[in-house]
Amino acid sequence: MKKGTKYALMLGAVPFLTLVLALPLVNRERPIILGLPFLLFWILGWVVLTPVFLYAAYRLEKKYNPPDEGGEP
Repeated sequence: MKKGTKYALMLGAVPFLTLVLALPLVNRERPIILGLPFLLFWILGWVVLTPVFLYAAYRLEKKYNPPDEGGEP
């Protein structure tokens, strides 16, 4: 596996791990943040942060594995 691909997959796994595996750890009603229970705030926060992580993964992939110049149009 290429270096950029490995880093991109690790970055892409962060939102998945925090939304799926960390939910039992943050499953509580208190504290209330911006009027939302903590669990709902956690999920909403990661929904907003996921595109940031995926964009960073895209940039890493593009940096370490540039497309071929003589490819198809």
